[in-house]
Amino acid sequence: MGLPWKLHGDGKRVAPDAIVLPEERMAWPRTIGFGSQHVVAMFGATFLVPLITGFSPTATLFFSGLGTLLFLLITGNRLPSYLGSSFAFIAPITAATAGADGGPEGLARASFGILSIGVLMALVGIIVNKWGTGWINALMPPVVMGAIVALIGFNLAPAVKNNWNATELSGWVALVTLGAMLLITVLFRGLIGRLSIVLGVVVGYVAAVGMGEVDFAPVRDAAWVGLPAFHAVGNPFADPTLWGLLPAFLPVVLVLIAENVGHVKSVGLMIDRDLDPVTGRALLADGVSTILAGFGGGSGTTTYGENIGVMAATRVYSTAAYWVAGAIAVLLSFSPKIGALINTIPAGVLAGVTVALYGLIGLIGVKIWIDNRVDFSKPVNQFTAAVALIVGIADFVLELGTVVFNGIALGTIAAIVVYHGMSVVARLRGGGEPALADPVVTGGGEARETP
Repeated sequence: MGLPWKLHGDGKRVAPDAIVLPEERMAWPRTIGFGSQHVVAMFGATFLVPLITGFSPTATLFFSGLGTLLFLLITGNRLPSYLGSSFAFIAPITAATAGADGGPEGLARASFGILSIGVLMALVGIIVNKWGTGWINALMPPVVMGAIVALIGFNLAPAVKNNWNATELSGWVALVTLGAMLLITVLFRGLIGRLSIVLGVVVGYVAAVGMGEVDFAPVRDAAWVGLPAFHAVGNPFADPTLWGLLPAFLPVVLVLIAENVGHVKSVGLMIDRDLDPVTGRALLADGVSTILAGFGGGSGTTTYGENIGVMAATRVYSTAAYWVAGAIAVLLSFSPKIGALINTIPAGVLAGVTVALYGLIGLIGVKIWIDNRVDFSKPVNQFTAAVALIVGIADFVLELGTVVFNGIALGTIAAIVVYHGMSVVARLRGGGEPALADPVVTGGGEARETP
């Protein structure tokens, strides 16, 4: 049985008006090169999540690569994508590991939350594959989805401050890192500009070494080859308090849905194909990948916009390149020395990167509002966004027995309840204003009446 890709042209070059389609490939040496570019593109964001949360970088890298290979299998090689660590998991993982000082017990608790979200994502994928996305559109119109995505990003601001103030020199390292990211973004075009995160980390790391902020002893002591540092998931039947973590993790599902649906639509536009029928499989694949990560101690996964940028720059959409990228990630995960080197990145570098990244997550929510022309002259939209954002950013907490609702959970509930509650009351009141034709983030949707 032959490989599923056909050679694009002579396999050596791409014509200025052409693209390499998912079912095509370049010559294998070039395909390996493109796959390596995807590894570099995902690396900056993927290793930041375990660094921030205390998870193992090697386990995260392993499940990132494995998840990518499974994604390609489940989507039938029709959708080029790399699955990297999702930043949406950072806040609930932080809440789950609070008080455990990064020990195995806290990580096991967080892994249960990750696994649970993977199961839910897989179920959503099965439902979408059979019945479509209409129910998502009805539950989360753009004002709701935008508010949820925005509050997840802005809720993380205190974590940035903690890293900024970690040592006397952390703030200066953070400034160097952030400045490098911004300059690389505006000074360079194409692939280099799109790699501003990982390059900014490199610059910040070099500065941190010069300031004496990096200890290389763990790198010297680590082996070159060894198994990834897996850890077991918590058992909710032995520790029922684990169920109380789920409200903090549940909002992550909504973000993962938005990211996956957005990825499907973006790639479809770039290759001029309708990939909407693959949406359910994409959600299922991300769910399966996250389940495996939860079982073994990796970070939850999502489709990566960084790799869309690489495809746009190279015009190579071949899934063969992603098979190469996934395989490289898995191979790298078997080097404890690489994991030890990643763990030496100091708090100041993390602070500089996350100042921008967490803000950009919040702005993705704002972009959802703008792209869908949400009318903020309507009271229902005003109150939906206003209440949800304040609850999420202030990180309100409510406890119900062993169940703890943090700011993200409460903000998500507030967005959904305020929007639908006010809309129902307005309809019962009668005499509502003309219907608004606001398409939801997944595209299309029926016009709805709002007060």
